[in-house]
Amino acid sequence: MENEKSKLYVGNLVYSTGFREVKDLFAQYGQVGYVKIIEGKGFGFVEMASEEDAIKAKEALNGFEFGGRKLKVDFATPKAPKEQQ
Repeated sequence: MENEKSKLYVGNLVYSTGFREVKDLFAQYGQVGYVKIIEGKGFGFVEMASEEDAIKAKEALNGFEFGGRKLKVDFATPKAPKEQQ
């Protein structure tokens, strides 16, 4: 299900935000493939089942107040390959 066009970056999360809370929030806009929360960093990633679902979730949730903070939701950018030495 790895599709860069359906993968979203979710920032400005309260550090105590759990997987289930994020999944439930995004599930309102389509099928959630997976959720990965980076513990202690305040951000994570959500992969939606389709690009269309990702667009709907991004449009609805970017700037949405969640846990007292306004979420930053955008399409995830692929990791740059590490430079080999």
